[in-house]
Amino acid sequence: MEKKSEINGHAMPSSASTDRILEKSAQKSCREKLLEFLRKNLLVIMTVSGVLVGVGLGMMVRNMDLTKAQMTYFAFPGEMLLRMLKMIILPLVVCSLVSGAASLDTRSLGKLGGIAVTYFLVTTLIASCIGVALAFIIKPGVGAGGLNTNSLRLESVSNNKETADSFLDLARYRSHVTDYKMVAVGNDTNGTILYQKVPVGTETDGMNILGLVLFAMVFGVALRKLGDEGEELIRFFNAFNEATMVLVSWIMWYIPFGIMFLVGSKIVEMEDVVLLVTSLGKYIFASILGHIIHGGIVLPLIYFGFTRKNPFSFLSGLITPFTTAFATCSSSATLPSMIKCVEENNGVDKRISRFILPIGATVNMDGAAIFQCIAAVFIAQLNNTELNAGQIFTILVTATASSVGAAGIPAGGIITIAIILEAIGLPTNDLSLMLAVDWIVDRTTTVVNVEGDALGAGILHHINQQEMKKQQEQQQQEGELAEVRVEAVANAQAEEETSPLVTHQTKALGATPEAIESVL
Repeated sequence: MEKKSEINGHAMPSSASTDRILEKSAQKSCREKLLEFLRKNLLVIMTVSGVLVGVGLGMMVRNMDLTKAQMTYFAFPGEMLLRMLKMIILPLVVCSLVSGAASLDTRSLGKLGGIAVTYFLVTTLIASCIGVALAFIIKPGVGAGGLNTNSLRLESVSNNKETADSFLDLARYRSHVTDYKMVAVGNDTNGTILYQKVPVGTETDGMNILGLVLFAMVFGVALRKLGDEGEELIRFFNAFNEATMVLVSWIMWYIPFGIMFLVGSKIVEMEDVVLLVTSLGKYIFASILGHIIHGGIVLPLIYFGFTRKNPFSFLSGLITPFTTAFATCSSSATLPSMIKCVEENNGVDKRISRFILPIGATVNMDGAAIFQCIAAVFIAQLNNTELNAGQIFTILVTATASSVGAAGIPAGGIITIAIILEAIGLPTNDLSLMLAVDWIVDRTTTVVNVEGDALGAGILHHINQQEMKKQQEQQQQEGELAEVRVEAVANAQAEEETSPLVTHQTKALGATPEAIESVL
């Protein structure tokens, strides 16, 4: 029987020439597929390569004994990346939240906002529980009493802030920090001057992201309430937002080059990496293991529970923002690439992503909650302090609340550990140990933070789609019921049927629409 081949869907007799044609077409298709894959994932490949090259470059430059000035010059391309990303944060957060809040009706805004806040709080509380559990299982501080800031030649970190003032500063947003002054209030019986410690508010440098998020959301709702008068301003913010995303796409092509020098400069800056990693290895291991458990198991399971979809296929489209998060250690700096990839690679509605991701980058810090809890228990074990049930509960609640106020910048979570330590009565001078290895732990921390934001956006997108389907089905059912009612009334009038139901509907025909709806 003659062997046949197919070319363009037509059966043809097999021959040497047709086989060669088929081979060429197969080779061509494979080559085209490879080129298409490289074209689609070029930025991801370049970004990952930038991290690997940065590690090698940093290890090479470490042996050159650079001066402080030369190290500054070496780190300059990485510093420029951070500055470009920080430059774009302000217009991105404000415009995306204003346009997102204005595009959603008030009921949807309230419902989605409620689901988002619940999701953020629950996942952060779970992360805190994981951190505390791992700290008690691995016990990183037990037997490490000799580990102190002097042996590692680290500067001490002091923080005398009261716990109540720490929480009040969260409500005042990040640019406000409470300081203290000793004020004379009188004399005692011996003539000695009496002093009282009085809290005094001071303003610090830095962007007030939390305040901007709140303002932009309220402003977007206000524009929505204006109706036609607010449409022009809404269109302005939408156009501004799209222009900002164009700038983001340009900056993303600089990310691989900037990341290479960011990672390399961090490796060069550390004086004795081996000593720090050896001394604090259990703490680093516990923190990274907690991030793997939460980011690799807990968050994907939550996403699957809501959507019944494969979470890892969703996360595979976010390699670029994850790599950026690993290199920059900043949730805020990752926000531009996260919004772009979530919308383009995963098809999340722009109204959802541009509403929820800026909020998540500000208040959702699952990774920070894990390492903050581990750090608190680690310092307690370091000081041979037994924690009771009340103190453990305080750590969980305080870590969940303080992670909301953790700045989305490198080493931002270290400052909030002081709040936890103060709440359970532990000294804060051992925080310098956390700072010494934070450049290692903070990378996986940021990846888990942005993963939680992205999966939250995916869950909200799924819930929003389900709600839209329900509304469409209800509208179709109402339309079918209306058609049936019209036919029944016409038949009743034509044939003068005496059915009680039809007669009742005929009488209701002249009634108000509300009466007809109540009848149905």
